[in-house]
Amino acid sequence: MIVYNVTVSIEESVREEWVRWMREEHIPDVLATGMFTGAKMYYLLTNADDDHGHNYTIQYTCESMERFREYEDKYAPALRKATEEKFGGKFFVFRSLMQEV
Repeated sequence: MIVYNVTVSIEESVREEWVRWMREEHIPDVLATGMFTGAKMYYLLTNADDDHGHNYTIQYTCESMERFREYEDKYAPALRKATEEKFGGKFFVFRSLMQEV
């Protein structure tokens, strides 16, 4: 199993709107691609010393690297563009892939 981890630091000024949008629109849109089997969103209780935003992580589970690559090729660009258009300049994102061992 592959876990696609997206960590986001979001500014206070848009935090509530962003959380609502993630739950109601973005995460359902990502899951609607059919490339992932599930998703969980977490609020990080610990932050880096120099971080002043609110940090969240969204973890999407995926059956294989092939499915993830298909997501990256076919769906990710448009979904990322929508996020940038809505919240551009108000967040920082870090993406990583993990494999269950």
